[in-house]
Amino acid sequence: MLRQIIYTAISSCLLLSQTAHSQIQSAYNYTETFDPIFYTKNGNTYRSASGKPGPAYWQNAADYILKVSLDDKSDRVTASVSIKYTNNSPEELSHIWLQLDQNLFNENSRGQAVVPLEDSRYGTAGSEFDGGFSFNKVTLGDGSEANYSINDTRMRVELPTPLKPGGNTVDINIDFAYTIPEYGADRTGILNTKNGKIYSVAQWYPRVCVFDDILGWNTDPYTGPGEFYLEYGTYQVEVTAPANHIVVAGGELLNPEEVWTKDQLSRYKKAFQSDKTVMIRSAQEVTDKNSRPQNTTLTWKYKLQNAHDFAWASSPAFIIDGAKINTPSGGNSLALSAYPVESNGDNAWERSTEYTKASIEYYSEKWLEYPYPVAVNVASNVGGMEYPGLSFCGYKAKAGSLWGVTDHEFGHNWFPMIVGSNERLHAWMDEGFNSFINDLSTEAFNKGEYNKSFGDRNAISKALANPNLEPIMSAPAGMRERNIGVLAYYKPAFGLRLLRDEIIGAERFDKAFRTYIHNWAYKHPTPDDFFRTIENETGENLAWFWRGWFQNNWTLDQSLANVEYVNMDPKDGALITIDNLQKLALPVVIEATTESGKKIRKKLPVEVWQRNKSWRFKLESIEKLSKVVIDPDNVYPDINSDNNIWPRN
Repeated sequence: MLRQIIYTAISSCLLLSQTAHSQIQSAYNYTETFDPIFYTKNGNTYRSASGKPGPAYWQNAADYILKVSLDDKSDRVTASVSIKYTNNSPEELSHIWLQLDQNLFNENSRGQAVVPLEDSRYGTAGSEFDGGFSFNKVTLGDGSEANYSINDTRMRVELPTPLKPGGNTVDINIDFAYTIPEYGADRTGILNTKNGKIYSVAQWYPRVCVFDDILGWNTDPYTGPGEFYLEYGTYQVEVTAPANHIVVAGGELLNPEEVWTKDQLSRYKKAFQSDKTVMIRSAQEVTDKNSRPQNTTLTWKYKLQNAHDFAWASSPAFIIDGAKINTPSGGNSLALSAYPVESNGDNAWERSTEYTKASIEYYSEKWLEYPYPVAVNVASNVGGMEYPGLSFCGYKAKAGSLWGVTDHEFGHNWFPMIVGSNERLHAWMDEGFNSFINDLSTEAFNKGEYNKSFGDRNAISKALANPNLEPIMSAPAGMRERNIGVLAYYKPAFGLRLLRDEIIGAERFDKAFRTYIHNWAYKHPTPDDFFRTIENETGENLAWFWRGWFQNNWTLDQSLANVEYVNMDPKDGALITIDNLQKLALPVVIEATTESGKKIRKKLPVEVWQRNKSWRFKLESIEKLSKVVIDPDNVYPDINSDNNIWPRN
């Protein structure tokens, strides 16, 4: 036995010396990559270790009654909001925090102080500032005036008596006004058209901050890059606008008979029954004063349930068309498009309703049924921004670009409208997840009319591996603005396709992803909740992938080190040596081509790197090989494809 132990030890040393040369340049550390300790906390009664909401999971709620008037001469809104806030947490609350996002457009805001002078989407186009909320009155439900303080984009309302847990409520009433910015950080604004202004109105009322079991009050100031984290509730909204305007919103229109003409009402009802787009207000009618009721103003009444925000748009310039949305349960939702004549024609916004309908029907069937009564696409100077049931998309977009932005913005109804993650801290759980599902829907739309997918994915690997990138799991406010597109959108989406297509398999991954959506619908998941769900549903330990792709900016360089024949005879097969030269580990796909042209493929699991920097394996073949290549389909983010081929070019 002793002789055998010594022999084995010597043999191991010889083997190590034989592979040392190929490992000299490797930065790979398998003990770091496969460190078994990934999660920093255990599951608890609020959030299960399996990734589900725990048996004692809780979240608070906020219901809103909003009444607003639009003055299209001064571009100003005057409004009141009544908020019923429900405390389902296990502790008393002595105060309530509210978000005041319009205060970003005050010249003294933190956001204006940190917006770059050039090439930023988060500033305001005007040089003159007249932005931010003004408040006339803040009262509690009993009519007493509330003590409150404002700091930048946050308002703190003091409660005279702490709000007790267990479902107790408090009412807060606020009268406010503000001037709509012409270009509000690419999320809200005013588009001038030849037939009038289009008002895209969002982040327009004080909104309750989330109080959760992770951070307590989530009060990060709004500076532009980070989006939203809000509580769910019911919205009852009345918008009073000039009578020549049409007001669209992401909710059920409660009084269509009062705001449409007789002909438009008939067409509106027809759209609910039609799979083809129905014109409700045509381009010719836009300039016909009789296409609107002959009043001074009209009040449009909307209701939206189980949502965490509400946006609307108003304009005299709108062409309106619509079609029904078919959902698995047979629900009655309406796809609606509102756009000016400038956006009409040449494969542009006249297809918006078609795109909206197709996008929502695909996601409803694939992931979870669409919950809202309408899906409204508004042509805007806002390039692309999502709210529950309503999106603003660039008015110049057409063809594939209009499909892409429409599909993306309505995909957001699943992330983060249904699955309510914290966008202000975890943009990748919003934009990245959405970009991932967009890729699949684009493959399916109209037999792939606009499908480019990732194409040669390896072609963008260098962009994803840029050493100047922050990790994906950085907060968007902590990313350089030019990096947000890669880190919040493309890189996490690319990572999910790797998981789905190359590591787990489409059927298993889709089932796990669907489970995540169902478990966290209308709730607030964290990154750990997502990671744990995918692991528990697929049975895979993926800490090595979360650590390398999401938590760190690690790169991949798989190298084909050597090819030789067993016993120097091609009939006995080939011995292939591969190296992992950078810190990221992934499975390996090898394709060998024989002299006769036969293709032989072998896929090695990621576990070959669990305790190795270099791996040697046998490929079964009976003739000489003319070529061996790593990643023949170019789907892995390898930063150096030159060393993926044998013989070397």
